[in-house]
This record gives sequence, structure tokens and C-alpha cells, in this order.
Amino acid sequence: MNITTTDYHTAGEPFRIVTGGLPPVPGDSVVERRAIAIGAGGTATSPRRSALDDVRRLLTREPRGHAGMYGGFVVPADDDEADFGVLFWHKDGYSTACGHGTMALGAWAVDTGRVPAPEDGTALVRIDVPSGRVSATVHRRGGRTTAVTFRNVPTRVLARKVELDTSRGPLAVDLAHSGAVYASLPASALGLAVAPEQLPELTAAGREIRAALEGHPALAEYRDGVYGVILYDELPDMPSGPHQRNVTVFADGQIDRSPCGSGTSARLALLADEGALRPEQSLRHDSIIGTVFTGRVRERRPDGVVTEVTGAAHRTGEHRFVLDSDDTLGAGFLL
Repeated sequence: MNITTTDYHTAGEPFRIVTGGLPPVPGDSVVERRAIAIGAGGTATSPRRSALDDVRRLLTREPRGHAGMYGGFVVPADDDEADFGVLFWHKDGYSTACGHGTMALGAWAVDTGRVPAPEDGTALVRIDVPSGRVSATVHRRGGRTTAVTFRNVPTRVLARKVELDTSRGPLAVDLAHSGAVYASLPASALGLAVAPEQLPELTAAGREIRAALEGHPALAEYRDGVYGVILYDELPDMPSGPHQRNVTVFADGQIDRSPCGSGTSARLALLADEGALRPEQSLRHDSIIGTVFTGRVRERRPDGVVTEVTGAAHRTGEHRFVLDSDDTLGAGFLL
């Protein structure tokens, strides 16, 4: 196996773009390709793993990756209106949405010349993802990419104050769908704060909350259930609007180092719904490592609010990964 990648980070969260060495990616749409990559058709006792999934495992496991790795397979768009499609993946499988990855892909598409861009101004990159069509507006100055604005699919509030019994006592969470389902609650409800030294407890709480929501009636139409749990701190308002710090615990205990792009969309919808974010305001959303996204509600529709989230994406390297046939570790391991 011989795989090439270009790696980016968006506000600290990695995104590994596979640029060569992929096996054929069958399917007529991004949604169908994701199902094939997952191995749809297998059984619980005998899962059918695709050749694509072998690549995912290789790139997310040590010694080539790590438990916090995120990335994507670039695939054809669903039609000529988009520039390309993508299958998002992490150590535990495949996600339906990824805001930080969309920002990284926008920067990559412009930086590599795949999508033409001016020296000064903006370029629009349209991307088909499993949750729909999203876009990345890439901001340029002096021939360099300075920021990327992610425009998400419509985000809608699903439920408020969903009561859960947990090891920390009764909790109430808010649910929103922003390409994937996110549960939100203040970290203070757990007796915690969003701080690196409290990360083990935050991670454990996020995993427990996600498990407690499995099968909840509010999620009946969402087969994938809750994707991420957003634990947030309220900070003093900025002149431009609300200010929060969050950590998002997603998949099986994976931590988003960024403020979480799709998760920021969920927070925007919830804040707008409760009147805490007026149309002219923006949310400053900090991550657990201190990086920042800014977000706004741009449009209200019957199917939800359209949000835009802006951050910075930077290239970190280009890699060629190989799997030696004599390597007894194979695709690697997770700790």
C-alpha cells in the first residue's frame, strides 16, 4: 500500500487529505460512496470492511496517525455544480459533516490551483458531503490564503432540555442537527470547566451523555444518532456578540482541538433560537486550546438557519505512507 496525503490543520484540528493511492471508490453519489466505504451489507458479527476502510485505518492509527486524527477521501461531486465531493473519516469511522475539514479542503483546493482564485479577494469552493452541499469561501491577500468561511447546510433545533440520568446526576441537554446531531450543555452543569487539565473528566462525561441519548425519540429519524457532545463555558460578551469556549467530544471519545465547525453551527442555531444571538451579531467561539472561530446566522429558512463559520486553515505537510508486507503491526494500533 502506497498512499500520499496533504495535511492541514484548522484551528489546531488535523485534516489529512488523501491525494493518491486510493483504491477505486464505487458509487453514484457521496452518500452511496460513504455507505460502501462503511461496508454496508455486512452483519454485526461479520462486518464487511471495504478497501477504502483499510486506508482509513492505516492513516488514523499509530505509528502513521493517532487517536485524534481526522481526514477525508476526495471523490467526484454529485453533479457539475460542485467542485468535488468528500468522505469524512476519523479513528472510529465516517462522519456526515465536518466544518473544520471543509475549511481545510477549501484552502487546499485554492492552494493547489484546483479551484482558481485571485491574488486578492475571495474564491468559492463548493463541496458535496454526506449531509448535503456546503461551501468554503477562501479569503486571499497578497497571493496567500488568510481565512476560510464555511457555509453549512441548514441547521435546526431538534429538542430543548432533554433530561438524562447520569453518574453526575440529572442533566438537561439541547439537541441540534447541523449536518450531524450535536448535544449541548454547559460544562458547569457537570461541575467542570472547559480547561485542558479537566479534559479526562470532560471526555468521560461526553461519552456518557452520548451513550445516554442512544435511542432517544428526538433522534428517531437520525440513524447515526448523536455525533458530538458540546460542553461549553459562557464568557463575557464581546462588542460583536456572545463569547463561548467549548470542547466537543465526538465519536468514541475523540476530542476536537478546534472550536468544531459543524458544532459551531449547532451553537449558533441554539443561541438564535433562545434570542441570545441577534441577526447582526456574531459568536466568538473558542476551543479548549485557545483557537477561535467566528460564526453568524446568515439566513432563516423553514428547514433551519443557514450559518457561516470563519477560521484559519494551514498546511502542515505532505506525506507518502507505505505498508510493508513484512510489518507485523499491519495497519497499526490505537492507544
